[in-house]
Amino acid sequence: MIWTGVFAAVAAFALTWIAGIWFIPFLHKLKYGQTILDIGPKWHKEKKQGTPTMGGIMFIIAAFVSFLCGVILYLAFRPDKGEALLDSVTKLELLRSSAGMIMAVMFGFMGFLDDYIKVKKKQNEGLTVMQKIIIQVLIIAAYFATLYLSGDTDTSILMPWGYSLDLGLLYYPFMGVVVVYLANAVNLTDGIDGLCSSVTVIYMAAFAVISGIVGMYGHTLLAMCVAGGCIGFLMWNFPPAKVFMGDTGSMFLGGAVCALGIGCNAEVLMVIAALVYILEALSVVIQVSVFKITKKIYHTTEGKRLFKMTPIHHHFELSKWSEVKIDFVFSFVGLVCGAIAVALAFVMFAR
Repeated sequence: MIWTGVFAAVAAFALTWIAGIWFIPFLHKLKYGQTILDIGPKWHKEKKQGTPTMGGIMFIIAAFVSFLCGVILYLAFRPDKGEALLDSVTKLELLRSSAGMIMAVMFGFMGFLDDYIKVKKKQNEGLTVMQKIIIQVLIIAAYFATLYLSGDTDTSILMPWGYSLDLGLLYYPFMGVVVVYLANAVNLTDGIDGLCSSVTVIYMAAFAVISGIVGMYGHTLLAMCVAGGCIGFLMWNFPPAKVFMGDTGSMFLGGAVCALGIGCNAEVLMVIAALVYILEALSVVIQVSVFKITKKIYHTTEGKRLFKMTPIHHHFELSKWSEVKIDFVFSFVGLVCGAIAVALAFVMFAR
């Protein structure tokens, strides 16, 4: 499965990169340009207005096709291919990884609907918050139901020190909230050229290793396909971006990030490796909370702001950091977090 994953990753990279040659002009022709919010940095509206969005379609299709081909190749050349049936462990693993890919695609489809409404209305408001939450809850419920009906009824969370916390049926609503938060945190990270793609490549690389340690090679294939697609997309999205992934791409990546952590029974490692995304969303929560609290305390029309702008990558942008510098620094932080997660995986799972 490892060599199959390498092949699939290269295929996802190539398909995404090549797709940009004709797909980006196609988006230009359709006039599917991004409408930039006035609340962002002013120069974004001046320089980025009209840049094609929904470019995430390129790496979603590439990752999905590459993943499917990878599974077919594995089934065709597996060591036990002479047996009539796959063993139950392999069946469950392939089902779980496939369910994870489908969940990510469904998140991407929701993002597509959001993007489509935006470009049609020429505004930066698509689906309502409640519509997004309802759709996400339904997708997550379907994912958990698939795992449960397939025989994966484990509701415990393994801690780094070896203790398992069994939440029982509370596992599903608890992790459902985590998935909603994390998937949308990935979406918030997509605020400047190349940031979400580069940070996600690091995360996927970490979980390609972690899933290998756990022995869930279907998830290794999933991680490598998404990583390959993100690298291919970076060829078009690195500053200055020729195309944006849109909510189509960022929500797909959010779904993939969560599917890997839950599918590998490595929820704690998921949180550690995803720290950049988590801090991006947390900065928004902190900013809004501080603003409202200080507004009440000082009885003013406007409260205090802890950051110059959130999500926090905009704070550094307004502090005169270039987009390239932010990409590299945030990716480095992601690399450190990913390395910590991998090291813990060796302690928790390696035999």
